[in-house]
Amino acid sequence: MTRRGSESQQRTKPTRTRVDQTDTLGDMIDMAMDTKVYEALNAQINAEFYSAYLYVTFADYYEERGLKGFASWYVIQSREELDHGMALRRYLLDNEQTPVLEAIEKPTETFDDDLAPVVAGLVHEEYVTGLINHCYEVASSVHDVRAMQMLDWFVREQAEEEMNARDMISNMKLFGSDPKGLFDLDRENQMRVYTPLTALPL
Repeated sequence: MTRRGSESQQRTKPTRTRVDQTDTLGDMIDMAMDTKVYEALNAQINAEFYSAYLYVTFADYYEERGLKGFASWYVIQSREELDHGMALRRYLLDNEQTPVLEAIEKPTETFDDDLAPVVAGLVHEEYVTGLINHCYEVASSVHDVRAMQMLDWFVREQAEEEMNARDMISNMKLFGSDPKGLFDLDRENQMRVYTPLTALPL
């Protein structure tokens, strides 16, 4: 009786789920991340690299104007944007996805005065905020909690970027028309220090 009971238990025990041996490694990798999430994050890498290009043009404008503090501020801004793009690249790689680097559009902005670049900076950061929000919405739509957690950092970062851009505009409007005020602003911007983003603080 004991033996037959044991056999019955063995017969009714659920079989363990296993990976179908016909599945290819590519199929398994593709299952790890929704295609829409991958495409949104991969596109954002390009957007971050474009931002880096754009801020170099800001720096070049201020260099030509002799405002090396402003130039330094935007060089650091450019380096941070590169860090953002590389962080997204790292996220894709860590999730078994291959980043595809597309051509980076050439910035075409021209500036008539010292206020114009900082105003353009705010407009651009608001645009990037929209892109990040789109990435978050895509991740949310497919319940990709891991991507949402990663993007939480970018959402917070964009709030800070917009605040910094608005401060630059306010300071330029208040003090930029006066040579002494502009000199002080330039010296203040020179004090910004670049801090590498070694990993996303998730």
